[in-house]
Amino acid sequence: MPSSAYHHIFEPATKPAAPPLLLLHGTGGSEQDLLRLGRAVSPGSALLSPRGDVSEGGALRFFARLGEGVFDPAEVTRRTNALADFVLAAARRYAIDARQLIAVGFSNGANIAATLMQLRPETLGGGILFRAMVVLDQPAAPASLAGRRVLIVNGSVDPIVPADHPARLAALLRAGDAEVKVHPVQASHQLTSQDAAAAQEWLQRMTATPAKIIP
Repeated sequence: MPSSAYHHIFEPATKPAAPPLLLLHGTGGSEQDLLRLGRAVSPGSALLSPRGDVSEGGALRFFARLGEGVFDPAEVTRRTNALADFVLAAARRYAIDARQLIAVGFSNGANIAATLMQLRPETLGGGILFRAMVVLDQPAAPASLAGRRVLIVNGSVDPIVPADHPARLAALLRAGDAEVKVHPVQASHQLTSQDAAAAQEWLQRMTATPAKIIP
């Protein structure tokens, strides 16, 4: 699939050592939504920000849902593979090392970042997942995420994400040998300054002690 398959924004890196970021917006968002957050979390990083291509009553998403928190695994798998193909093609086009690419996703964007790691682990080097839930109750394949690091930031009073989902999602990713940190913040479903601070601190620690990514 060509990298133009998703409407997207690409901002080249201004600091070569900064990890590239894949920005994945939430329901009703656009490719513009997380650019400011990406610049704040990792100044100088290359930013790749696609627009979701599924419309839910005019609100853009990365995959459809049957109801609040209800998903069709076949639909999720198909859309995840399409996004993975886009990411790999875009990585070639923009000279990004996919093994170093960190997904920064919010809500629906965080969910598809998680399914990318579950189904297509070669597309990412790790992830920062804001308000993610379990979409595919399927453990990552053994050793498929070795060397990957993931931060799951959940809101303590989030009315959308069930309270047990962050820990369940962490377990599914750890099954693939990912190093996962679950970080609760005092917040609802929307992003706050606490989220940005947690992500920035985690990313700084991660880049200070880089993990060995297994091809």
